[in-house]
Amino acid sequence: MPSISTNIILAFTAALTGMLVFRSHLMSSLLCLEGMMLSMFILSTLTIMNLHSTMSFMMPILLLVFAACEAAIGLALLVMMSNTYGLDLIQNLSLLQC
Repeated sequence: MPSISTNIILAFTAALTGMLVFRSHLMSSLLCLEGMMLSMFILSTLTIMNLHSTMSFMMPILLLVFAACEAAIGLALLVMMSNTYGLDLIQNLSLLQC
């Protein structure tokens, strides 16, 4: 079990690093964010199954609901940006630009 947890934590760290490195494009940021959510889901599911905690079985499902909402909002924003600007650069989202 510790090797599985270590691999999942490494996957989360790799997705976080990708989020920090490839933050100029919205599509790559959304993919890294989905990788982070997937690793958090798997880690929380494994932790709850190992602890045999019946009170917190809803936490991974709640995490999946938030991940689905985040993905839907992100894809809607991506479609809106590509229709408006023609590209997915995050610098186009600045509210301070005229």
